[in-house]
Amino acid sequence: MSLPLAGVRIIAVEQYGAGPFGTQHLADLGAEVIKVENPVEGGEVGRAVGPYFFEEGDSHFFQSFNRNKKSVTLNLKDPADKATLIELIKTADALYDNLRGDLPAKLGLTYADLAEHNPKLVCAHLSAYGREGERKAWPGYDYLMQAEAGYCAITGEPGGPPARFGISIIDMMTGTTAALALLAALVGARATGIGRDIDVSLYDVAMHNLNYLGTWYLNDGIKTDRAPRSAHPSLTPSQMYRTQDGWMFIMCNKEKFWGILAQLIDRPEWASDPRYCNFKARLAHRDQLTEELDAVLMTATTEQWLKHFAGQVPAAPVNDVGQALDNPFARAQGLIVESAHPARGTIKTLACPIRCPGETLPSQAAPRLGADNQSVLGPLRAVPPRKAAGVI
Repeated sequence: MSLPLAGVRIIAVEQYGAGPFGTQHLADLGAEVIKVENPVEGGEVGRAVGPYFFEEGDSHFFQSFNRNKKSVTLNLKDPADKATLIELIKTADALYDNLRGDLPAKLGLTYADLAEHNPKLVCAHLSAYGREGERKAWPGYDYLMQAEAGYCAITGEPGGPPARFGISIIDMMTGTTAALALLAALVGARATGIGRDIDVSLYDVAMHNLNYLGTWYLNDGIKTDRAPRSAHPSLTPSQMYRTQDGWMFIMCNKEKFWGILAQLIDRPEWASDPRYCNFKARLAHRDQLTEELDAVLMTATTEQWLKHFAGQVPAAPVNDVGQALDNPFARAQGLIVESAHPARGTIKTLACPIRCPGETLPSQAAPRLGADNQSVLGPLRAVPPRKAAGVI
């Protein structure tokens, strides 16, 4: 068996988080992803994002987004290096960038610029606000998208200040969406022999993720606000509750789970109580139900309740990052992988979430700057003709 993307070559003019996150999925699945880094700038900016480093030019941040890739150094503003990139593109299936929206055209990285060299080439563009429209030249980052798309207004406790997600969720969602877009365009190119441009932006993805909250507002003017305990806006119980030693999240997002929960916590009468008998009633009495569930759940520890529920009720501990990564279940699921590293011996990163039964996905550490110049670029660069013997 072979990995799903074995034989696919992708040239990545990428940096920071969203772009590299998307191509790391593709590299994990067997694609040859060749990062193009500017040597004048010391490589892509992610190499310098601290505060934690394995060695100079190799941050923990960089390793988190660039596993299983190759690195070559080219200054795309230099004519000779641009010519080398063109030669490289002739051998590729896709060119992927996450530049500011106006830059692909300025740098000649669109399908219109490159089709003459490779008519089947897919040009996937990830930007902040897209390559068209009044904001195409604007820089943009994850937290800005969370703020503008309404995420901060619905995150946190009622009455508190707006809050962002604890991780860069828009970057990662957009990177994953860009990988999907590239693969969709690649399927089309292989079927027709004709490539294309395809676009994804942080802003579009952030807005798209509003999903059912957006549908509520657009059709009935319902504006979702923050709910206490990170509660679901309409389903109850579906929030955090106190236990003897901390917190747990319970999600009875189907009516059947409420009846099972009532039985397991020795309150079977709650299943038919007019205050709690269905989603509508429980939502109307959510504050009271929260107090009553807290009182019951605080009689035992989170771990004891999870063992008691034994998967019959959807529930989870509220862990910190260390507890999440030290969880034996995460280890058993193979979610942490080790890679050989030239300076540290081995390093650990989070595994690709896509599984390929019968295959072990590669786990090669992110490359040093220009590590693959000779093997990738060497054959492409023109070699001066040798003088014939006896000719001066």
